[in-house]
Amino acid sequence: MIVLLPILPEILLLALGVLILILDPFLKKDEARRPFLGWFTAVGLLAALTVSLLLARPADDPAFAFGGMVRFDWLGFVFKMFFLFAAAVTALFFMDEEKLNRRAEAYLLLVAAALGMCLMASAADLVMLYLAIETTSIPLYILAGFLRQDDKSTEAGFKYLLFGALTSAVLLYGFSLIYGLTGKTGLYELGVYFNNFNLIAMGITFLVLAGLAFKVSLFPFHFWAPDVYEGAPTPVAGFLSTVSKAAGFAVLARLFAVVFVWVSDDWSLILAILATLTMTVGNLIALAQKNIKRLLAYSSIAHAGYALVGVVAFYGLGLPSVVFYLIAYVLTNLLAFGIVAVVGRVTGSDEFPAYYGLSRRSAGLGLAALVAFLSLSGMPPFAGFVAKVFVFVAAVESGWVWLAIVGVLNSIVGLYYYLNVLKYMYLYRMENQDEDQHPVPVSRPVAVALIVLVAGILLLGTLFGPWFGLATYAAAALF
Repeated sequence: MIVLLPILPEILLLALGVLILILDPFLKKDEARRPFLGWFTAVGLLAALTVSLLLARPADDPAFAFGGMVRFDWLGFVFKMFFLFAAAVTALFFMDEEKLNRRAEAYLLLVAAALGMCLMASAADLVMLYLAIETTSIPLYILAGFLRQDDKSTEAGFKYLLFGALTSAVLLYGFSLIYGLTGKTGLYELGVYFNNFNLIAMGITFLVLAGLAFKVSLFPFHFWAPDVYEGAPTPVAGFLSTVSKAAGFAVLARLFAVVFVWVSDDWSLILAILATLTMTVGNLIALAQKNIKRLLAYSSIAHAGYALVGVVAFYGLGLPSVVFYLIAYVLTNLLAFGIVAVVGRVTGSDEFPAYYGLSRRSAGLGLAALVAFLSLSGMPPFAGFVAKVFVFVAAVESGWVWLAIVGVLNSIVGLYYYLNVLKYMYLYRMENQDEDQHPVPVSRPVAVALIVLVAGILLLGTLFGPWFGLATYAAAALF
């Protein structure tokens, strides 16, 4: 049993996937009981989280397992727990989408993607890392194009598959060069080969960074995100924009901490420029959007730039600020996409006019939207504000004052378009229509998910000390 503890969350996810497949034929006989599958998946994911917290917490001293393929440390464990939580919330959002809720395959693919992300967070070997990335990516390709009768969904799935396969090949080529030059695949054995700047190391780092930049939608590998987020089912887009991005940053942090050691000293300026371009491009293009899913797509690109600021700072507050930022971002963006899913289901549109008078048509949904968009913009007392403060303070502490200034200026630009969305919800009225005749009902599973996310955002924004302490402890276990 002790041998299996490092991958206990993954074992529980595998068992949950098998149970979903077993239950599906019985539930198909009674369509009225189909929603049970969503509740079963969500509760199963939360049960896996609880059991892992009770039985599979790592020791203070990190350990390797399964021949060095997996590293059992607090950084991977913290990310795994939030992946399980986010997947459970997404399963509740799936229940509000009829074409997802009635298909056991959707829940199975969600669980499979979560399993891959858990392995990404703790992978300590290039082979395991690549397999984990593909285990995550393939289910997400299918989920993005899950609505076969919807041309936009089909296009989203195809584009995501096409670009994802290309960048996976680039990443694999980088990994093969690493193995060819060193004869090693263990991440913690490779640091000695990349501790000095040279052209070969720089070329390999470019290849690996290109592959991972696609996963987290960094500039200039961001072009897929708006089309995929717009066409994919909204709960899937929310999962893509949050948990998938957090898993990518977990890999990015581990690689640059233990393999590409020279990057932090000799290549930080390039990463800083990349963060600046990602923030700026994401925010400026978001200003022109009239479709809220595309706006959130460009917003997620900008947030990838903010998180990358912490990677640039890295030491001191840098890495802990990245971990905390990703936790806050997952909660906030999941909430935003959950609201978009509800409004899109009721109105059949993701354009801004669909949000006219939302605060009066559904007071609770309007309040949740207020929390989500103010947190995304970095306003107190929400989680997004504290997360941005930590990231910018880390940049200043590390001597990147100009980068922190660029981040603050970009946050001001972001505030404008987030408030613009809230303007439609709170100030505008539906033209020539009675708002009382156009309510926006919220189903029970979605209401549960929204309440939990709002509470989490407020908790992280007000009582942030213990959470940042956990992020600091997790980051320290990386080295």
